[in-house]
Amino acid sequence: MSDLDEIPQADQIEGAPHPRDTLELFGQANAEAAFLDAYTQDHLHHGWLVTGPRGVGKATLVWRIVRFLMAQPPKGGMFDAPLATTLDSDPNHPAARQIMSLAHPGVYLCRRPWDEKAKRLKTVITVEEVRGLKSFFNLSSTDGGWRVAIIDAAEDMNPSAANAVLKVLEEPPARTLLFLISHQPARLLPTIRSRCRELRCKTLSPDDLAQSIAAAGFEVPADQAQALAELSGGSAGQAIGLLANGGIEIYDQIIGLLRSAPRISRPRILALADKCAGRDGAAYYDMVVQLSALALARLARQGAIGGEMARAAPAEAEVAARFASNPHQARIWADLLQELTGRTAHARAVNLDPGQVILDMFLKIDAAAGRATLLSA
Repeated sequence: MSDLDEIPQADQIEGAPHPRDTLELFGQANAEAAFLDAYTQDHLHHGWLVTGPRGVGKATLVWRIVRFLMAQPPKGGMFDAPLATTLDSDPNHPAARQIMSLAHPGVYLCRRPWDEKAKRLKTVITVEEVRGLKSFFNLSSTDGGWRVAIIDAAEDMNPSAANAVLKVLEEPPARTLLFLISHQPARLLPTIRSRCRELRCKTLSPDDLAQSIAAAGFEVPADQAQALAELSGGSAGQAIGLLANGGIEIYDQIIGLLRSAPRISRPRILALADKCAGRDGAAYYDMVVQLSALALARLARQGAIGGEMARAAPAEAEVAARFASNPHQARIWADLLQELTGRTAHARAVNLDPGQVILDMFLKIDAAAGRATLLSA
């Protein structure tokens, strides 16, 4: 087993293939066409900001572009290749095989590194990683080709790292390309955004989502298809994460607890909290926190806009009818979501006990359900 298999990778969604190993991309034809047009017209910008929701194929697009670039013969001369009409490239090309193993001398990946002492991924991209990128760009290409660097995700950079990247964008070396993959571009320095050309990746249609999931080797049970579409929000990465970590069942359990509110059974909350405890429960804890926030967001939205609710769990419509039938109830859930988002972020930062975090979260949800009951239409 290689180091890449043993150590978690910050740029990979758990349960999904790594983007550099994913050869097919669905639903991003416009972004592909925009880059290909710039390439064929010799108008490649030195900085590219690839944006869109998490899990819709941004990194897959970037690695697809990198394989394409590194497999292209030099332009000019007697044997110049015809203009490319697609970003498809041969996965058996020597450059593609090097890229998949992170061994290509013309490609540099900058991401949150592994902390060997703490045995976990660091929380930010530091200036040390960006210094490595700058050193890489200062080297000369052995064959006169492109030197390409990828930062994934760009908003993971701390302030020092971001300022160092800004200097690279201000004075880019010749024949270098920098791709910044960002789920939340508003968190980046405006000066970084202004020096990059944006490639926008959109959420996936139901058909593209289904094809992406199938290409990743997952089969969606017929009775989970609607729930998966609702909970994933058009994100293949999110859908794969839900399938790999029992997300549909967890969401059903969360809605079941809400259905019994107010006065949710304390033993039921404790049973859920116990599953989140310890190192083995880390992935389960993350999924519970994520899906609890999504449940509150869906209640807030339903109360604000009304209409028929597309269900992600069998009892969700019943819960919404009781607790999210008007804007006043919506405000309760929106305020609670904001509060719990801050509390869970703080809990993670100071390593609070996950079980206690879940217990506290659902006691607050139960209290909010009590208030919402008083404001029912």
